[in-house]
Amino acid sequence: MVRSGLDIFLEKGYKRVEGLRIGLVTNMTGVNGRLQPAVDLFAEHPGITLVALYGPEHGIRGDAKEGQKVTSSIDNATGLPVYSLYGEMRKPSKEMLADVDALIFDLQDIGSRYYTYIYTMAYVMEACMEYGKKLIVLDRPNPVSGLEMEGNLVEKELRSFVGLLPIPNRHGMTIGELALLFKNEFAYSCDLSIIPMEGWKRSMYFDDTSLFWVPPSPNTPAIDTAVLYPGTCLIEGTNVSEGRGTAKPFEWIGAPFIDGQKLAKVYNDKKIPGVLARPVSFVPTYQKHEGEPCSGVQLHIENRNKLHSLKAGLALVETIANLYPNQFQFIQNENGKYFFDLLAGTKRLRKYILDGEAESYLEESQQELELFKKMRKKYLLYR
Repeated sequence: MVRSGLDIFLEKGYKRVEGLRIGLVTNMTGVNGRLQPAVDLFAEHPGITLVALYGPEHGIRGDAKEGQKVTSSIDNATGLPVYSLYGEMRKPSKEMLADVDALIFDLQDIGSRYYTYIYTMAYVMEACMEYGKKLIVLDRPNPVSGLEMEGNLVEKELRSFVGLLPIPNRHGMTIGELALLFKNEFAYSCDLSIIPMEGWKRSMYFDDTSLFWVPPSPNTPAIDTAVLYPGTCLIEGTNVSEGRGTAKPFEWIGAPFIDGQKLAKVYNDKKIPGVLARPVSFVPTYQKHEGEPCSGVQLHIENRNKLHSLKAGLALVETIANLYPNQFQFIQNENGKYFFDLLAGTKRLRKYILDGEAESYLEESQQELELFKKMRKKYLLYR
């Protein structure tokens, strides 16, 4: 049995905050082993004085789309103020923290550096450091295991809210371990405590635990989504649909100009370990190619222990770029930056893909990955 940091905290850890005014950073993923929300459990707990709530991207109830600004509000169930950390500001202000003595952080991460929840945590740590507040992180599993790591480290000039700190695409750490890393390696030196899980082992994927999967966003409905995400998230930086607005985001990849049958054959001929492509057709209900018939592939995980998700995703981007050189594009944001570069954490990868040499990028990034492996070792809480 795996027990989350929330369950452990409510059983015995709460005693360390008795008499303190508590702010809770959470959303719909903050549930105990019986799927009861942390917000309700904290509000009803006789030993916890809950005075404020703080919500990340997607909002505290998970009803906002990706990238959609969230406004501060009042929580209907508890009557408490909900301060948005994905609206006008992403770091809690002095005013937001005026009535709290300590913050408790309870969010389910997805195991990839693109996901904004870990950077919300970094900003919370920075605010706690600046304003003298305690921070307690309730640990949860890395859903794609704590063993495998993939990718390069984010270059300084390309840091953003999808890659704020120099960690790899797939980091292999729990959110509690990341908090320790952020504090000691990246100077987020707040008064930090971690409530570890019980029963979690580094080899576990989320469905190896006894916990229920609550999607961290509308576009991560299943464990397979999370497993493929370190690679297929890079599709977001192109004019190809990553499957948003369909039943299988980050598994269905396609565009109006793609021939799914051809793409599946060419991709499968590459014999990428652990994954197979199947031709699919779909019509996105929003985002890229909204309302347009798209052809493409679904990536099916054959063996996740053999799968290198970043390699699988890069091979797909490279194959599409090679098959459709006149239609495929890397897209730019409103500031003229390539969003792909922000996701990749480097400008080098885009060139490698266009030159058909993505494999060289993976070989080059191995040296950076080895440095990260050594750095993270002292912050690992589980065997």
